[in-house]
Amino acid sequence: MPKVSIDNLEIPYGVAYRSVRYPRLEFKTGNLLVIMPKGKKSAKAIVEKHKKWIAQKTSAISEALLRSRKKRLNLGGSKQHLKKLVLEFAGKFASKYDFHIKGFYFRAMNSKWASHSKNDNLTLNTALRYLPQRLIEYVVFHEMAHSVERRHNKRFWKTVELEFRNHKQMEDNLMAYWFIVHERAQTEGIH
Repeated sequence: MPKVSIDNLEIPYGVAYRSVRYPRLEFKTGNLLVIMPKGKKSAKAIVEKHKKWIAQKTSAISEALLRSRKKRLNLGGSKQHLKKLVLEFAGKFASKYDFHIKGFYFRAMNSKWASHSKNDNLTLNTALRYLPQRLIEYVVFHEMAHSVERRHNKRFWKTVELEFRNHKQMEDNLMAYWFIVHERAQTEGIH
């Protein structure tokens, strides 16, 4: 496995070739993955170009791992209860902020808590049931806010701040819980 050297640290990374237009870097599982367009040869140049971002992300993940040791999962939450909560939150936010969502889907997801499709459907990770209720509420609002703005730009975060002024703290908590859930899924088979 290739490695990139940053501040006396050797960070291994994987490379995947996909049908994408531009290369990108991902840390979705805590490990660096370089996504390259099919036909492109060298991921090394991309990694070298983005060393600063890689260092920042590595640091954020290390901090999240430390925070995750203090977190506890809600192991009593069922998928049915999660669905009920999500629909309750969605109803509240749809009327209050005029968000438009066509449908809600629930499934195990390996790389994110939720997604908002271009058809205005929300797919939510069933592992959300292990999180505190306020974080579930945040994820629902965050995804519904994408009906106003697709990208994570200034307008999007201003929308999120209408309900969650502490969205940075919420995002930090989500990252910490991400690692706990995935560790438990590997060791105990939850998901």
